[in-house]
Amino acid sequence: MPFSPYPDDEPAGLVAKEGAGDNAAALSVSEISAALKRVVEDQFGFVRVRGEITGFKRAASGHLYLGLKDENARLDAVMWRGTAGRLNFACEDGLEVIATGKLTTYPGRSNYQLVIERMEVAGEGALLALLAKTKARLEAEGLFAPARKQPIPFLPRTIGVVTSPTGAVIRDILHRLADRFPVRVVVWPVLVQGPGAAAQVAAAVRGFSALGTDGPVPRPDTLIVARGGGAIEDLWSFNEEDVVRAITECTIPVISAVGHETDTTLADFAADLRAPTPTAAAELAVPVRTELAQQIAELALRQRRAVQRPLQLGRERLAARAERLPKPQALLGPYVQRLDGEAERLRRALVDRTQLARGELQRSAARLSLPLVSARLDQARGRLEGLSRLFASLDPDRVLQRGYARVSAADGRTLVDRAAAAAEPMLTLHFRDGELTVGAAGPAPGRAAAKPKPAPTGSAGSQGQLL
Repeated sequence: MPFSPYPDDEPAGLVAKEGAGDNAAALSVSEISAALKRVVEDQFGFVRVRGEITGFKRAASGHLYLGLKDENARLDAVMWRGTAGRLNFACEDGLEVIATGKLTTYPGRSNYQLVIERMEVAGEGALLALLAKTKARLEAEGLFAPARKQPIPFLPRTIGVVTSPTGAVIRDILHRLADRFPVRVVVWPVLVQGPGAAAQVAAAVRGFSALGTDGPVPRPDTLIVARGGGAIEDLWSFNEEDVVRAITECTIPVISAVGHETDTTLADFAADLRAPTPTAAAELAVPVRTELAQQIAELALRQRRAVQRPLQLGRERLAARAERLPKPQALLGPYVQRLDGEAERLRRALVDRTQLARGELQRSAARLSLPLVSARLDQARGRLEGLSRLFASLDPDRVLQRGYARVSAADGRTLVDRAAAAAEPMLTLHFRDGELTVGAAGPAPGRAAAKPKPAPTGSAGSQGQLL
């Protein structure tokens, strides 16, 4: 037991006094805290602690605060921002880890804590448990649902590849694409293992997705996220939540080719298509050009055959039916004979008709002889002269030469009785030398006498003078 200068039965005084043999002054709280800090750091300058993470919290400054516990005790721990950036996995409660660092005290709360300089998952079993837990959580969010997966283009013009710029993976992909169907390839170089790898892969996927269609860098039609095989800790970057979310949010169809056939990461579940190897990813991304050319040639041949087949069948059917048809001579023979008969009848009819017309013409010509025509003209002339004399004798204005007058209405009607003349408002009197319009009071004003009509000439005039 430590030595105490004060007897056990001595009561404490009101004012502190130095005891017998006490040659040390009282220590301040800061002094004793600093002393404890030196002792703890000297004795535990390097320790490795295994425990389960509890109370994990990431501060705004980037520092990580957590506790490590087992079934009997709990140890506070802190990881500063610079060290936290080198972590290869995402911390979360319930994960069993092995933390390496040094113990120190925190005078502000009178407790001790572990300053972690390195932290790893405690064995592959713990890593698999973390993987299963993360997968279940992301799957519950629907990130792995088949309904959200996009179809892979059949023939992309540009393929984006997210992988390490060195190593066999990129060479295998480029070589396989060149063999199958050469296309433009845009490589986004990233780390595929170690600290910062997950952040680079996620940034590359988001960068490809954000490319425009008319920018200086061509926007890929298909994206391949690839890495060679390895242990689970080597592939862990592709199990990180940031990478998974970047793949699910990508607007470009993504093919995951991480590891070999037996390797499975969360990126495989998030991708639109999983390839067992990087080489297989190249095979899934493009078809074989020679096979396409062969298929096109076969389709062209089938198309030609499909077009020619109906024609060939039609020719065969036409030939078969033509053989069953009667000969043209047999069909047309009766009509040819009938045509010949009708032609002969027509020829004879034309001859007969010509002879008949010639006879009629001769008879008509005989009737049109000059004496006969002259006689008929003299007869027509006599009839015309008789009609002219009759017309002159019946002319109502003929008697006007002997002093008579003819009375007519305004519409030109000749009035022959007094009653009809009395009913007209205006009357026209026709005299030998003109017309006179009169009314109830005498001649109508403003109506000039018409010019005298010329005396009729010819034989009728001679007769008038005789009468």
